[in-house]
Amino acid sequence: MSLGYGVGDFFALDIGTDALRMVQLSGNIQHGFVLERFAYVPVSRQILQDSSDAGKRRLGETIKSAADQAGIKTKNIAMGMPSNKTFTTIIEIPTQDKRSMEKIIKYHADQYIPMPIDDAKVDYVILGPSPNDPQVTEVLLSCTAIAYAEERMESVESFGFNMVAQEPDSLAMSRSLTPPGVTDARLIIDYGEDSTDLSIVYGAPRLVRMLPGGLSVLVRTVANSLNVKESQARQFILKFGLAQDKLDGQVFKALDQTLENFASELTKSIRFFQTKYPTVKVGGIVLSGFAGVIPFLAEYLEAKTGVQTIQGNPWQMVRVTQQQQQALSQVAAEFSVAIGLAERTNSR
Repeated sequence: MSLGYGVGDFFALDIGTDALRMVQLSGNIQHGFVLERFAYVPVSRQILQDSSDAGKRRLGETIKSAADQAGIKTKNIAMGMPSNKTFTTIIEIPTQDKRSMEKIIKYHADQYIPMPIDDAKVDYVILGPSPNDPQVTEVLLSCTAIAYAEERMESVESFGFNMVAQEPDSLAMSRSLTPPGVTDARLIIDYGEDSTDLSIVYGAPRLVRMLPGGLSVLVRTVANSLNVKESQARQFILKFGLAQDKLDGQVFKALDQTLENFASELTKSIRFFQTKYPTVKVGGIVLSGFAGVIPFLAEYLEAKTGVQTIQGNPWQMVRVTQQQQQALSQVAAEFSVAIGLAERTNSR
């Protein structure tokens, strides 16, 4: 695992619950990025969840084929890690010289992670002095099981690729979705198929959570309430969303309680953040993933939380051609993790 930086020429790979997403960028954060190559490949859950050797081989062949078709030449990969396989937190240590702080982190990491240190692959980024107390330095600490990280690396490298970094999805999406130039905090949300990544960013991620439930929960709720097939319920949600003048408002009524509970979790996260940073305002909520395409969800969450809510744009720092825009038009909102990985800098 490697947080916060890339290594030379590489492409980003995000393996989702139903698709692969690849992005290769040129440029940098100072002058803007340019989209060089990309791929979006739907993949069945059966293949993505198959841990057998045959399943890994099929997935590897799919990755290799997608990279070839996209024209990606480099073999270096920065890869996202699902939040349910990682643990990320912010710790505080006494402010001192960098070497001393690194020793504290190295020798006391076991106090902060929920797994035996001998079984964990740990990485960190020193964020700097706490906004509340300059005598304390904040450190972003993340870990995953060594066995999991090494299995992924071996699988990818068996097909001729070179894994240069693995990064939690929640951190990658924070990089691509945080509006540039903001001076307050922003709540970043990537609403997935089965779970939701949440990150409150104030210069850097300061609170990272994974919430259970995603679009699949909404689909089942609407299917049961309206007595329709799940495929039809999905179409209703993505086409009509929470519009109360469509289908007699039945989709809104079916989802109201579920989404109210979701909004309540967002409010709890904001309150928790502000107990630690009482002088920092959470100035907005940024939606991505399925939350960025469900009609009227932004308006609903804004009304429930009292915080301005917008649909995020993971491409905000990336220049794309008109032809690329057309090819991405139906899936652009799903690239927050892949773009965030591709936007990694090349130095700590």
